[in-house]
Amino acid sequence: MSFQSAWAQALLEPAFPTPSDIITYNGSDPTRRLGVYRNNVVVSLVDALASTFPVTLQLVGEEFFRAMAQIFVRQHPPRSPVLGRYGGALPHFIARFAPAASVPYLGEVARLEWLRLQALHAADAVPVEADTIVLCLADSAALAHTRWQLAPSLQCYSAPCAAVSIWAAHQECRGLALENVNVAQEESAWIFRSDLDVMVLQTAPHAHALAQALHGGAPLGAAVALVQDLQGDLDVSQALAQLLHYGLVVGLNQTAMH
Repeated sequence: MSFQSAWAQALLEPAFPTPSDIITYNGSDPTRRLGVYRNNVVVSLVDALASTFPVTLQLVGEEFFRAMAQIFVRQHPPRSPVLGRYGGALPHFIARFAPAASVPYLGEVARLEWLRLQALHAADAVPVEADTIVLCLADSAALAHTRWQLAPSLQCYSAPCAAVSIWAAHQECRGLALENVNVAQEESAWIFRSDLDVMVLQTAPHAHALAQALHGGAPLGAAVALVQDLQGDLDVSQALAQLLHYGLVVGLNQTAMH
């Protein structure tokens, strides 16, 4: 094992032996000095997770969250030097973390919070101009073959529980009481950046499915057909109007008609 690998393992795992090549500048005990450094590193990573998943923390309390996060940190060390982007595996970890089983929606709330971070750091894109939209909508023959390119920040989220409402209940501006939430209700949302803010917009299932299909590159006609197969009647105009209203359409490209 290389020195770097041994150092990395010893840095996060107390049971791992102190690498023999470590030398302290003042002759103090390397194991003790490593323990201090290890604690600082773990605390920094746990702090980063607490910053990314604030509602997840609130749902279980700080003591439980930090204990869980310490286990996660040792099993999933960071792969990037950017701490603000650490924690993508935490929602899946929580879903399989037995002590959190009494809060079955915890992993889904964590996944929503992670998608908010992805939206925040996504590339910028300029919404299509009004004139382009008018010309596209006027050509009914070509409309079905048009690919609607959606904003890179848009994250299409759905959950088998009321994770969107649970998250919203922990936002001061929402005015939603947690006790009024039916936690078993399936919910979906569009998560996207608007200027410097990240919005979580609860959507109907068909609107979520349509945006997801368009985001995947399907032409409008194919996306509508796919959603109608899954959801039945679909109000296309309302869903598309929402995408346009929030500036989430950044390109309109016609595909060849056969």
